[in-house]
Amino acid sequence: MNTRLVIFDLDGTLLHTIGDLAVACNAALALRGLPQHSYDDYCGFVGNGIMRLVERALPEPLRSPDNVALMRADFVRYYTEHIDVRTKPYPGIPELLAGLAQRGVRLAVASNKFQTGTEKLVRRFFPDIRFDPVFGQREGVPLKPDPAVAEEILRLTATPREQALFVGDSGIDILTAKAAGIRSVGVTWGFRARAELEQAGADRLVDRAEELLDLL
Repeated sequence: MNTRLVIFDLDGTLLHTIGDLAVACNAALALRGLPQHSYDDYCGFVGNGIMRLVERALPEPLRSPDNVALMRADFVRYYTEHIDVRTKPYPGIPELLAGLAQRGVRLAVASNKFQTGTEKLVRRFFPDIRFDPVFGQREGVPLKPDPAVAEEILRLTATPREQALFVGDSGIDILTAKAAGIRSVGVTWGFRARAELEQAGADRLVDRAEELLDLL
């Protein structure tokens, strides 16, 4: 692969974040005396941004726009303060990022997590790695699988589509890459099943971080 730019998803790809997401969402539910959810439940809830996460966590009769907005505010407040308690990089990720940087490959993050949370986690866990740029959910920019964020990164880095690669753990990431006309690699260590990545049409699948370095 002739690759000048690798765009990474964050949750489930670079960082194992589900523990902190689950605790924060359960804390917001507990404030309302509502039923809480399991780790496995949250693996299915995440991927489409915070609004969809808290909407899925709420009992269906309570999923009004007002309730979702209030739940989101409580979630973000708790999560921002406890964002890195259980979160950690997946095995081999720091070495992968360092290896790519040493090869002169540009790195970027495209996440559906809210922007301040995305930036905080990248600073916390990868302080010595330059990501150019780091994008989370931002007002006026549609979430993945809309290709807007990938297109913006391509423009900002002046990278031809054929020299870019999108790496993620979900069908959403693979569909984002397809919509942007760039190659995709699905990682199997994240929150989604291998079958989802295959069904979405990932160009390649990898089971360990070092395999991605070998591909490049």
